[in-house]
Amino acid sequence: MYVTLWYFTAAFIWTFLTYAMGNFIPQYFVSGTSAGAVGGMFIHDLVGLFVTPLGWGAMYYFVPILLKKPIWSHGLSLVGFWGLAFFYPLTGIHHFLYTPIPMFLQYGAVLSTIAVEMVVTTVIVNFFATIRGSTGALRENIPIRWFYTGMVFYFLTCLQCAFQTTLTFQALIHFSDWVVGHAHMVMYGVFSQWLIGMMLYLFPRLWRTDWYSRRLLEWQYWLSAVGIAIMSADLIILGVFQGYMWASLAPWSDVIQFSIPWWALRIVSGVMIFASHMIFMTHMLLTWMKAVAERKQEAASNPSTVAQTV
Repeated sequence: MYVTLWYFTAAFIWTFLTYAMGNFIPQYFVSGTSAGAVGGMFIHDLVGLFVTPLGWGAMYYFVPILLKKPIWSHGLSLVGFWGLAFFYPLTGIHHFLYTPIPMFLQYGAVLSTIAVEMVVTTVIVNFFATIRGSTGALRENIPIRWFYTGMVFYFLTCLQCAFQTTLTFQALIHFSDWVVGHAHMVMYGVFSQWLIGMMLYLFPRLWRTDWYSRRLLEWQYWLSAVGIAIMSADLIILGVFQGYMWASLAPWSDVIQFSIPWWALRIVSGVMIFASHMIFMTHMLLTWMKAVAERKQEAASNPSTVAQTV
């Protein structure tokens, strides 16, 4: 709980500062490349200092509850929090590599991005050490499976970002579908997975019943997880090919023709994700109807208890 409070409290403080930095400083106080540098921090800090602390705060709150055991290392939780606080605000300029922004700021953003990956690794180690001895929960407990899936995608996202921001690699994949795959992986593969895990844990407790069907839960998970894995891998690999084709001065039409089959696979993976969400909505409706029926049956069998409850 205390680690969650660190992240949640910091998220709202950081978000206030990030909003002011992005919406007042460039408009009224700085201009030119200075405004670009501040804007870059605003763009990236919305993810790193608002969405990320809320997501990791939820992880630190729900995972010990679901596993019924404490987080493995208090020290590593400190490293994860303060590492995020120190390094993440410096990473935003990696969106503006090869621009007129001073190179020492660009180099600083590259080094900070790589440092964030090291910090994230300590958090990943902490959570996997926590589940050690309880790995059966990944098979039996659907919400914990969603949480750990999102965590693995977060590690992959930051690892990918550490490569992506190096100047040499950035020259290859800039403007390619690699960047699109990266964005899909972090926003859907991470934070959406955590949100769905929270909903799968909380809704049955709100409705005071079990989920309608274990099979539907499994279908929802596998369609979503496999769908986003295929989509991300498809776009990331395609981005490398696109970069090499552009570097070889291949005609733009040739790059488009080459990309079409990869985009078709992206459609397939998107349909899988869409089907997962349709199953989820249907399952919520069925579970809610089941809860209503149980309440009516309970009221019919014991009206005095229901009257006292009301």
